[in-house]
Amino acid sequence: MKFGAPSNFHIFWALIPFLFFLAWANRKKYELIVRFVGESLFSKLVAPNFKKQQTSRAICVSLTIVFLLIALTRPQWGYQWEDVKQEGVDIIIALDVSRSMLAEDISPNRLERAKRKISDLLNMLKGDRVGLVAFAGTSFVQCPLTLDYSAARIFLQAIDTDLIPVQGTAIGDALRKSIKAFRTEEKKSKAIILITDGEDQTGQALEAAKEAQDAGVKIYTIGIGKEIGAPLPNPDKSGGFLKNNEGEVILTKLDEQTLQKISLQTGGSYVRSVTGDIDLKTIYLDQISQNLEKKKFKSERRKIWQERFQWFIFPALLFLLLEISFSSKNRETNL
Repeated sequence: MKFGAPSNFHIFWALIPFLFFLAWANRKKYELIVRFVGESLFSKLVAPNFKKQQTSRAICVSLTIVFLLIALTRPQWGYQWEDVKQEGVDIIIALDVSRSMLAEDISPNRLERAKRKISDLLNMLKGDRVGLVAFAGTSFVQCPLTLDYSAARIFLQAIDTDLIPVQGTAIGDALRKSIKAFRTEEKKSKAIILITDGEDQTGQALEAAKEAQDAGVKIYTIGIGKEIGAPLPNPDKSGGFLKNNEGEVILTKLDEQTLQKISLQTGGSYVRSVTGDIDLKTIYLDQISQNLEKKKFKSERRKIWQERFQWFIFPALLFLLLEISFSSKNRETNL
């Protein structure tokens, strides 16, 4: 026997003060009736088994609640085996963690918006393997391909702009590292989701995109930022913005043209990050889920436990009906 929602057992603690309240309420009710009609008239106006009926009603109410609380924990016993096949695609998310991602033209800043997007994407995934590649001036695999989305979230939370000491935006290196992270030679069921402001400083992005195309990998790009540009906060957190040698504030702008060319090279698509999930639905639901061939990751036998909560709802209803009948008899007797 097991329970599908064992966390609901903590509700039983509320049963203790409730039982004390029920006992106090019955005693208080008896005292008020005696005070109202007097001792001499109590036996004539109130049923002789009044206390017994009140006790029976309290027991029925208590048992009704106990059985309902047990049903809330979803008792399960008995099971059957079911063959479960998991299919999906491999998705590597390449996230830009360069200092330009600290620009605040998107609230709260570009990096935090990107991390929230990835978190929302993990909620959408349906059996796909996912991995994370962080990049700036160089890149590395932050999280290898996995079906454990909880583990992927832990790796995602650890990402910030101090993760990679080599600054810059090397999109080409990030794409090559992402291609290697797939670990298979088959030219299908592979997608890279590139999340960046597109300011490639190495000029190798399109060359790496061609390599991805040859490897059968589709690249989908999400642009973070605005074309009008935004200043970069000082990395030393002293306030103000970064300036060049001439004392001018450095602006970082979204380079949509580069990102569009990267995605088109591999047959993918580009979207600009927006508030809400429209961009993610366009990339994942409309593109990746529909256009990429799914492959089988694993097949296993799983125990499917039988829900038995209804066995406890039935006696709860019986005790509730019994309490109602006691209440009706009590009113008839008092009349």
